[in-house]
Amino acid sequence: MALIQTKNIRLNSKKELEDHRDGLNFNTQASQRVITVCCGTGCLAYGASKLAQAFRDEIKSQGMELQVTVKTTGCHGFCERGPLVVIRPENTLYQRVKFGDVAEIVTETISRNNVIERLLYSAPGSTDKITCEHDVPFYKKQMRLVFGANGYIDPTSLDDYIAIGGYAALSKALFEMTADDVIDEIRHSGLRGRGGGGFATGAKWQSTREVDDALKYVICNCDEGDPGAFMDRSLMEGNPHSIIEGMLIAAYAVGAHEGYIYIRHEYPVALQNAELAIKQAKSAGLLGEAILGSEFSFDVKISQGGGAFVCGESTALMASVEGRVGEPRAKYVHTSEKGLWDHPTVLNNVETLANVPLIINKGADWFYEIGTANSKGTKIFSLVGKVNNTGLIEVPMGITLREIIYDIGGGIPNGKKFKAVQTGGPSGGCLPEDKLDLNVDFDELSKAGSMMGSGAMIVMDEDNCMVDIARYFLSFLEGESCGKCVPCREGLKRMRQILDRIIAGDGQEGDIETLTDLSEALTMGALCGLGGSAGNPVLSTLRHFQNEYEAHIKDKRCPAGVCKPLITYNIIDGNCTGCNLCVKACPVNAITSQGKKQPVILDQTKCTKCGACYDVCRLDAVEVK
Repeated sequence: MALIQTKNIRLNSKKELEDHRDGLNFNTQASQRVITVCCGTGCLAYGASKLAQAFRDEIKSQGMELQVTVKTTGCHGFCERGPLVVIRPENTLYQRVKFGDVAEIVTETISRNNVIERLLYSAPGSTDKITCEHDVPFYKKQMRLVFGANGYIDPTSLDDYIAIGGYAALSKALFEMTADDVIDEIRHSGLRGRGGGGFATGAKWQSTREVDDALKYVICNCDEGDPGAFMDRSLMEGNPHSIIEGMLIAAYAVGAHEGYIYIRHEYPVALQNAELAIKQAKSAGLLGEAILGSEFSFDVKISQGGGAFVCGESTALMASVEGRVGEPRAKYVHTSEKGLWDHPTVLNNVETLANVPLIINKGADWFYEIGTANSKGTKIFSLVGKVNNTGLIEVPMGITLREIIYDIGGGIPNGKKFKAVQTGGPSGGCLPEDKLDLNVDFDELSKAGSMMGSGAMIVMDEDNCMVDIARYFLSFLEGESCGKCVPCREGLKRMRQILDRIIAGDGQEGDIETLTDLSEALTMGALCGLGGSAGNPVLSTLRHFQNEYEAHIKDKRCPAGVCKPLITYNIIDGNCTGCNLCVKACPVNAITSQGKKQPVILDQTKCTKCGACYDVCRLDAVEVK
């Protein structure tokens, strides 16, 4: 629905907020059509902002400005199919929309109510076209409580957020609940931190509230650094006011009056929208002094991070906000007691804070009923890698990996066989096929040798080498380590060197045992969570794929055909017809033709193992050993 925007509002009481919301809803033209264009970072890369402008120009040229509104929104989640356009209120989903489709959509769908079939989604292997967004398998098993508003509101519009109930939870907390009531509600909901640790949010708030200090802080962590993770970025881009409202409620509960949003410098759209939202909230009396006419005051500033993965750790993040090098400190001093500038500090990530207004509005009992015994609510995951439907998904805790990968993700592309899924970021673990029916929650993932982490989920198929995967994540962690403690600084380096040697074909008896010992030493001796969980990629791949390590070490062979020093390309004479595609593709002239219908010859002394011959061959005449 499109809203008539009100400029420069100032809300001085709960009643003024409610009256303003009622006015927005009254002014909503129920018959008006809305073209929502996803302008999350992924779709922006496809030119979505220009696409939205093309829709506006076309609507204007056809004289339909009073009947149709074009709304740019945050990420809808289905990144694989962008740019995404949804026509509301029918919720008709068009995917991979191009500039050339704009006039036809306006003329046929908006003016004549005709659906353009070529722009509709069809599942892999099916010719059936799906019209309604909610009927697409990618969305069907999701529970989009936190992320759902992204597809409906303009993140740069405060009125859009207020119209869907925004800041009602803040108003309820300020005028109907005490600070203790708020904390009790969060505790009873079972909300656990979505940033990786899974610590009970209510308990964290209670610890901070109990400290006798006139100066306290609330920090929002928008510094996710896991490879493949972009949940917090997309929430901050698409619904920044929900995070600010969550921060306000947290601050009221613990007695804080100052806060920071810590954003990676690689997130320009999130930064821009957060800055605008803060400015709008201050102008409207929702941030600053005497919020909504109450006695509560709270202000928010933005601090930009330099992109260091270690600054996802709480004390390293706070050191960065203070302008110091992002290094963790010993855990015996809790940040709830001495955090930012040695004052009590609550640190929650974006997704955790975005859940808070929902819990206050709908109640702890409602939230508690979603999920599993010890993992309540929903979780947003970035589903990426070797899966047909990549993007962001929000699912109830307890859903299985199989449902995520096959029902929502659409399975593995090109008929390949599933091998593993890596959860929990670089410090998480890789789970094999026999774990596909595992229920996804904090406890079950930990028992299986992985973790929830911030929510990155990377799918791998038969063409991935698990030794190489372990080395990749270990190399990432080595590069991101602050180097402050010996177990992390030296342990990661030695482990990576051993893996380099195994992949180069120089693996030795005892390497597996040494990797295990070093991983356990990291777990027990590292200063912070980065080092303490850094051995997980190695331990989990050894636990579930030790046969691949043994093949590399004992047989000098890479079963997946990935590690170049351990593979050889050969021509299968019986399959080769002399088409010479591989001859043309070879960059070093290692393949020579013997004439038509004669198998080619591959000179192993010249072969650089680039794989070009394997990629172009259509007859399975090139094998990898």
